Amino acid sequence: MATANKVSVIPCGAMTADLTWLLLKPGRSIVDRSHKNNPAPWVDVPSHCVLVETDEGKILWDTSCPRDWEERWGPTGLQEFFPYDKVSDDEYLDSRLNQMGVGLDEIDYVILSHLHFDHAGNAQMFKNTNAKLVCHEKEREFAFGFGGLFNGAHLKTDYEGLDFQTVSGDTEFLPGVKLIETPGHTVGTMSMQVTLPDSGTMIFTSDAVYMGESYGPPATPAAIVNNLEQFYASVEKLRGIQEDTNATMVFGHDAEQIHQLRLAPEGSYT
Repeated sequence: MATANKVSVIPCGAMTADLTWLLLKPGRSIVDRSHKNNPAPWVDVPSHCVLVETDEGKILWDTSCPRDWEERWGPTGLQEFFPYDKVSDDEYLDSRLNQMGVGLDEIDYVILSHLHFDHAGNAQMFKNTNAKLVCHEKEREFAFGFGGLFNGAHLKTDYEGLDFQTVSGDTEFLPGVKLIETPGHTVGTMSMQVTLPDSGTMIFTSDAVYMGESYGPPATPAAIVNNLEQFYASVEKLRGIQEDTNATMVFGHDAEQIHQLRLAPEGSYT
């Protein structure tokens, strides 16, 4: 079976937000009457990207949030609900790639799990590079198809003027790298399955599963879900793949899990 060579999880600091956006869970983000006067819990919402090295090229999975987040998100109001305020200068994506010694010209593919502001925020960095930008067919159709500057967490400033190749269905993309169709969060959200020689299978869920508490079982939805039926189906699809492959699950925004992973620039998986 074909395998990738190396995976580097790139931590890019954190946004902060009301937990309810990420988790609609009784007793956690939804409280009973004896706690009705308590403030809503605000939590860290970590952001990460992933560099996958294969014999047929390097993939960057997602691009995190931009340096100019406050200004760029201004017209949307998103900066009030998801401030990217727990990030140091050396945690922005461009700094991280520099620390890793990875030039933009070395990246062959930039695959975006979906085109929300915290995943496509640095896509424009690759505008004049050789990197091929890839997203799901339905995601591109939606993201370029609405009127105005933004729709929910899709912000055209992040990706306008860029050319995207698209995939649909579950796609064997490069050796050891499979893109998995997991809609629900958005119409075209994807997860990525990577098979490594030593570390085995890893599944990067992106926002198909926000955090371990979302995964369950039972699966717990979030306030930001485009289609609840698809969300549940995608979580169970991923659970089936995990059971078949004994995969390590890496969730989209899990504030506890991010500290348990081997993180770039020092750590990696092979």
